Amino acid sequence: MQPRSPWRRRLFALAMLCLLGGRAGAAPDDSPESLGFRFQIVTGDESTVTRHIAEDLYKRLVPIFSGFRTELAQRRRMVYVTIGPVALRNTAARKCDCVIIAAYTSSQVWRTITSELPRSRVLNMTAIYAEPAPADQLKLVSLLYKRPVRVAAIVSRETGFLKPLLDGANPVEIEDYTAGADINYALNRVGQAQVLLAMPDRTVYSAENFRNILLSTYRHNQGVIGFSADMVRAGALATTYSNIEHINAHVADLANDFVATGELAAPQFPRYFRTIVNEGVARSLQVAVSDDARKFGRDPHPRRP
Repeated sequence: MQPRSPWRRRLFALAMLCLLGGRAGAAPDDSPESLGFRFQIVTGDESTVTRHIAEDLYKRLVPIFSGFRTELAQRRRMVYVTIGPVALRNTAARKCDCVIIAAYTSSQVWRTITSELPRSRVLNMTAIYAEPAPADQLKLVSLLYKRPVRVAAIVSRETGFLKPLLDGANPVEIEDYTAGADINYALNRVGQAQVLLAMPDRTVYSAENFRNILLSTYRHNQGVIGFSADMVRAGALATTYSNIEHINAHVADLANDFVATGELAAPQFPRYFRTIVNEGVARSLQVAVSDDARKFGRDPHPRRP
């Protein structure tokens, strides 16, 4: 293996600082810092997956922030990019004039964390949620069933804020659920719907409830549209989902727009995604899955070299 050049050694050192939570840019004048390099990736753990996310994200963000020559850079304002809920919570607690871009955190957790912060702080924060966009999930339902079907969702007070997103041309039937209540009662109330749209709600989709949910929907011949690929592997019918490349590309898009305009976009669901279908469940539900449904997704543009 050839030895690293001094430039590559500096890049490697900066990457390690980002991964370990150090300050990116505390370097000599010939480092990216002197060119306006102002960001830090913050992680909440040192797992292999998290390190992979951070390494890929770092490569995407360096070209964006190395040209950061606005007044924001002159003020040495830091942009923190957080990976996961722990990193978001820890960074949000810092007292600094900084910007936070959060990723790999659900809308529910984002709302919980930001509800505890002053509004002035939240105005300098944004997020790309971890779970699929409800609009994309409902589009997937249309592609799977190819006809109007009744769709229901069980929500608790934790995800009640998502209700307006389910009130479209074909409104989703909402069943409110209280923590500790009998999940079977709620499931029976929505038993006439052909589809149960699962939301990332820890109160509803707890480990204790999940088995009952799958058994009940099976008895009612309902398709479950999950909120993760793992749910589909466990018995849900299908879902849209975003992988590391999708989320990181979206973070880079958001960062690039912020650098170019100085305006921070509002929190949003993933822009890029793919679809996974449990073919066995589809056959048991007599859902003829089309290629349009299987291929439903939106991939990011190839990265420039």
